[in-house]
Amino acid sequence: MIAHLKGRLDSTGIDHAVIDVGGVGYLVGASARTLAAIGPVGEAATLFTEMLVAEDFIRLVGFANAAERDWFRLLTGVQGVGARVALAILSALEPNELARAIASQDKAMVARANGVGPKLAERIVRELKDKVGAVPLGPGAIAQALPVGASADAVSALLNLGFRPAEAATAVAAAEEELGDTASLDALVRLALRKASR
Repeated sequence: MIAHLKGRLDSTGIDHAVIDVGGVGYLVGASARTLAAIGPVGEAATLFTEMLVAEDFIRLVGFANAAERDWFRLLTGVQGVGARVALAILSALEPNELARAIASQDKAMVARANGVGPKLAERIVRELKDKVGAVPLGPGAIAQALPVGASADAVSALLNLGFRPAEAATAVAAAEEELGDTASLDALVRLALRKASR
């Protein structure tokens, strides 16, 4: 499993980028938002990745931040939402906008994405409502939705274990407050799990 790529941005296309890592070019599918965020061709770039494996292909999808990758995982868990549709949604909406749309059951906002009709938008907001939980909508919502570094990886680890994004972010924030900014990923995840299970 490839979790992230760090290298030089070799080229970009309408829906992908090529990252040169030690002389090997990785073709990575990406949303328009990620392609706009990774910087100019020829410069250093880092992408969080998700590897999609099927009978007839192996494909990497890249994201500018861990929050976008986590939303991709949630979206592709909804029946009828493949990688292409999930990327279209993430091109149209930032993670915090998507969280607000689902928390408020705003089907029209989700349907703004290319390839998402009213029925699919309704299924997405209905199925993800319970997984997202009550998402805070104040100014802190953006900071909570987009943690960085080890805390972002710790939130991702908790999401993979089945915690809701709001629960995972709160538990990791509490663990980071107790351990400090220099805490290792391992220590953050262990303490966050203890805090989340209380």
